[in-house]
Amino acid sequence: MIDHRSTPLALTAAAAALLLAGCSFIPTYERPAAPVPATYATGPAAAGAAQGPAATAPWQDYFTDPRLRQLIEAALANNRDLRVAVLNIEQARATYQVRRADLYPGVGLGANASRAPATGTGNLTNAFSVGLAVSAWEIDFFGRIASLKEQALAQYLATEEGRNAAQVSLVAAVANGWLTLLADEELLDLSRQTLASREESVRLTRMRLDAGVASELDFRQAESLTQAARATLAQQQRQRALDENALALLLGQALPDDLRASLAGGRLADAPAMAQLPAGLPSDLLTRRADIRQAEQQLIGANANIGAARAAFFPRISLTAQAGTASGELSGLFKNGSWGFTIAPSLLLPIFDAGRNQANLESAQASRGIAVAQYEKAIQTAFREVSDALAGQATLGEQALAQQRQTEAESARLQLADLRYRNGVSSYLDLLDAQRSLFTAQQAVVQVRLAQLQNQVALYKALGGGETPAPLQPSP
Repeated sequence: MIDHRSTPLALTAAAAALLLAGCSFIPTYERPAAPVPATYATGPAAAGAAQGPAATAPWQDYFTDPRLRQLIEAALANNRDLRVAVLNIEQARATYQVRRADLYPGVGLGANASRAPATGTGNLTNAFSVGLAVSAWEIDFFGRIASLKEQALAQYLATEEGRNAAQVSLVAAVANGWLTLLADEELLDLSRQTLASREESVRLTRMRLDAGVASELDFRQAESLTQAARATLAQQQRQRALDENALALLLGQALPDDLRASLAGGRLADAPAMAQLPAGLPSDLLTRRADIRQAEQQLIGANANIGAARAAFFPRISLTAQAGTASGELSGLFKNGSWGFTIAPSLLLPIFDAGRNQANLESAQASRGIAVAQYEKAIQTAFREVSDALAGQATLGEQALAQQRQTEAESARLQLADLRYRNGVSSYLDLLDAQRSLFTAQQAVVQVRLAQLQNQVALYKALGGGETPAPLQPSP
């Protein structure tokens, strides 16, 4: 039976426990210092970099080619890796909600029935009860559950940042894949033109051989160079198919027919220009890069785990309570005077656990050390990626200009070699060498231009990839 005289004392004790709950042993979080120089390297390598505070544009503004924007939208809607990242957020949110629910008592409907002999008389007695019950609710006096909740919250926010980082990487990968396909088409056109030109050379050389003007050596050299061009064309056709398959995987669907048709005759030189991006300072990366914010949230979560491990050394206070009606007869359950409640707090102080709590604390501290190292590594990786992209801006521009001038020189050389050969001044070998050199130089122009555009994409990604949505902040 319920002792109504003890009710005020029990309620007072429970209220005091609730008021004192919330003590936390989580260490004060301090962001580690960034293990990188205060500024990026300046000098010849970074001379072409835009100056000013770090800033990027949303991908819809940065990538102005409507065909590329269409591909990026398709990838954001259909890419399976990004879909998994979004589902990971939902899973982390649910885990956080479970941890948050542990702070509150779970109330259920309880019904009990028993039949046992009475003490002394041995007569069988019945006992029936129905009511609301709270079973072993842990009052978080030392903040163990609150620490686990903070860890789950940090993991949820880290997962959200992981999704942001995955989106930035996906946008950059689609842009690079599209630029690669444009380069493939340009190289294919160049190879087709070269093959046609060399087949015409074989035909003319055959005619000259039949007329006794050219030697069979000239004919065989022309034939060899033609077969080399045909092999190069086959190789580039295969590479183009592989690159389209890679892009289709990023898109989560086949390349649309209209976009595939628009690739024909495309040239990298006709690709819309991308804006110059000011790199700012390395410290800007701490807030702009989603992967760095993700690593910091994981560090915050590891820090919170230490609080939970520390709280395990202290007593756990639990509360079991029930309020409802009880009677010795089933028919008397809901009569006047049968209503009441019970409340039973309990305390468990760990005395001997064979070192389990200490080991858990040491494990949590080691996990925080790992998280610190991973956070610092994320910063260093971001610093290197920005530095690499800045180094490529000026040097790739100079390389592209020099490569273009070399191609112009090789084109003039070919014209002179052809003229000298037709007038019998030089050998056919000089003409073939000029053709070979021009083809190589033309290929290099396309490849350097591709590297230049992809370097701009790399800088965009390294600086944070545009504005990313702020992570959701669940209510505490």
